[in-house]
Amino acid sequence: MEIKYLGHVDYAATLAAMKAFTADRTLDTADEIWLCEHPPTFTEGLASQATHLLCASEIPVVRTDRGGQITYHGPGQVVAYPLIHLQAAGYFVKEYVFRLEEAVLRTLRTWGVTGHRVVGAPGIYVRLDDPYGHSQLPVAAKNAPPSFVGLGKIAALGIKVSRHCTYHGLALNVAMDLAPFTQINPCGYASLQTVDLSTIGVQVSMQEASQALSARLLTALSP
Repeated sequence: MEIKYLGHVDYAATLAAMKAFTADRTLDTADEIWLCEHPPTFTEGLASQATHLLCASEIPVVRTDRGGQITYHGPGQVVAYPLIHLQAAGYFVKEYVFRLEEAVLRTLRTWGVTGHRVVGAPGIYVRLDDPYGHSQLPVAAKNAPPSFVGLGKIAALGIKVSRHCTYHGLALNVAMDLAPFTQINPCGYASLQTVDLSTIGVQVSMQEASQALSARLLTALSP
């Protein structure tokens, strides 16, 4: 599996490149993980509703073929695009999502941060009042809607699988201008607060964050 650091790249052009890579690949094509940073861009998933964009601005909105709702990409956020052939890797979509989240959880532990999963809401969250504590979240009642009380979302997931091959991926907030998140209902949730590593007291460079995340992804996504 090859790791590629693309730097600061246009979102639409990167999406086109991922789709072309996926369309052309075969079982013999080596998997890749692309890491990059995008200029300010709102992206909408297949389930996105127009009402989740709360106000228009100069930030472009790109409709995509990934799952999920609306989110924001911008400087200070590490975006990872694993291009994996799941059939060759030997695991299915549900496990793939679990592995992506596990890579983020392990990345956060690098700086002593405890991440959490929320049932029914893919991504990784931290306790706003104690991001370094180890207590678990309360167990939600069966069929209860996701609860984000006391939580901030630090990493978002949105994937696409075509012919057993993945593209799109995940975004880890490192040191961003978080204001654009107030222009949307992040991932479709009006009550959801978004945070980054800087907000919770972790000062780390984009290079360090990219390298830490790529190393954990390489381990977590191995066959």
